[in-house]
Amino acid sequence: MSHRKFKAPRHGSLGFLPRKRCARHRGKVKSFPKDDKSKPCHLTAFMGHKAGMTHILREVDRVGSRSHKKEVVEAVTIIETPPMVAVGVVGYIETPRGMRTFKTVFSQHISDECKRRFYKNWYRSKKKAHTRTAQKWADEDGKKSIEADFAKMVKYCTVIRVLCHTQPKLFKLQEKKANIMEIQINGGEIADKVTFARSLLEKPISVKDLFSENEMIDIIGVTRGHGFKGVTYRWGTKKLPRKTHKGLRKVACIGAWHPSKVCWSVPRAGQFGYHHRTEVNKKVYRVGTKGDQKSASTAFDLTDKPITPMGGFHHYGQINEDFLMLKGC
Repeated sequence: MSHRKFKAPRHGSLGFLPRKRCARHRGKVKSFPKDDKSKPCHLTAFMGHKAGMTHILREVDRVGSRSHKKEVVEAVTIIETPPMVAVGVVGYIETPRGMRTFKTVFSQHISDECKRRFYKNWYRSKKKAHTRTAQKWADEDGKKSIEADFAKMVKYCTVIRVLCHTQPKLFKLQEKKANIMEIQINGGEIADKVTFARSLLEKPISVKDLFSENEMIDIIGVTRGHGFKGVTYRWGTKKLPRKTHKGLRKVACIGAWHPSKVCWSVPRAGQFGYHHRTEVNKKVYRVGTKGDQKSASTAFDLTDKPITPMGGFHHYGQINEDFLMLKGC
């Protein structure tokens, strides 16, 4: 900080470097909640699409707050969450270098929506993915090998996860490929987890089986992309004086003479948005159900109205399936 005219904190956080475009469009769970064997077996994540935002009016009940017993308007986010389908079970073992997949068992029937994810070009492919898996479930030798795999999972594995995919036909969007995700099972012993995972195969998994009202959950996704942006927009640095030569939305000094390179912590222009981010502690205000024409009604507002606003959500449309209403954006 030598030769600085005024003291000031740096602009922008270095905790999110590198600020580049995300490699995947679907959010990735990088750490599942800690397992507690005393609880019953349950799934720990769900997939949905953000439809848009709206607002609610509620009375605050927080003693000591200025807003106590007053009405406040809060922004809420609506996430459409049609049922997912479980199509596989994955067992992990611990090694000196971390977790490693030990056994994977797929279900007998896998939909075309899921198979599309295994191909780059669906209509030119032979569509033969997982045909041998189905044959395995049909004959006796195949069933014996499947049972042996499940038995090995119970004996050796420490983590059990379920392979689930979304159902794009229920979203009314352009995509036809299903999003596939491994979801960890927490609670109970390993044998209980394997039994629970087997009971889910080929069955729809509803969001109300996972989350309930007033629960705090984390949201993982990719932010809206804004392309290549300058240093003032991207990092929030101060603009230079009006008479500055060759522009004023710049950083005046990007480093000392030596070391003769630009330090990694100096704000620079580049990609802004389309980053992978995790938002923690979002309260679930409502778990909506499919076909409920009073999904936006309350005890104080008895008007029969669905959660979709007039004309639909911008760039999304109508909500026809289950949904989550979360506090904030």
